[in-house]
Amino acid sequence: MLTALILICSLADTPNLADCSRDNARHVVWVPETFNNPITCFMHGQAYIADTTLGRNLGSDERVRVLCMPKRTTALSDESAVADRRALRR
Repeated sequence: MLTALILICSLADTPNLADCSRDNARHVVWVPETFNNPITCFMHGQAYIADTTLGRNLGSDERVRVLCMPKRTTALSDESAVADRRALRR
């Protein structure tokens, strides 16, 4: 099972989007769903962030990077996931 990690990075900080990571991203968002297929994971990750205020209000120097990774590697507690979803809906 895969889950999507969405990173929003500044081109000023990381001109090469491949260098965008959890450590240097301006925003880090976990998609609360799991997927069997990497392509499905990627597409749902894009759709998830596009449906948030954060995704609709990207700065001109910000870029989105979607990473799909096995669910077991995501060290995000349920409490943090709820807080992230609340922050995105503001």
